Amino acid sequence: QVQLVESGGGLVQPGGSLRLSCAASGRMFRIHAMGWYRQAPGKQRELVADITSGDSTNYADSVKGRFAISRDNALNTVYLQMNSLRPEDTAVYYCNADIQTRRSQLPRGYWGQGTQVAVSS
Repeated sequence: QVQLVESGGGLVQPGGSLRLSCAASGRMFRIHAMGWYRQAPGKQRELVADITSGDSTNYADSVKGRFAISRDNALNTVYLQMNSLRPEDTAVYYCNADIQTRRSQLPRGYWGQGTQVAVSS
């Protein structure tokens, strides 16, 4: 059973920084793309950033220049460094990964349980 476990959320003042981590565990043959999404109250879940197995990255326009996504394949972990945080970044942040559990199977998406990020003075 594959699990994604996020950590690193919390309360921070505007202009501050946080680093989110998401570790994948369980039976896995290969992890393909990994990413971070967020969902604010009353809004749809949106992509924040994602990263391929070859380290190509993609960011939402609202976070470009402020957030950085990275991954450590040896640890099956993806990170999101968030700088210059704004109140509008407040949301539950979810980790997502496309994971192939066996060589013979196609990858499917898995989600973490979410971690709350609150930006407020």
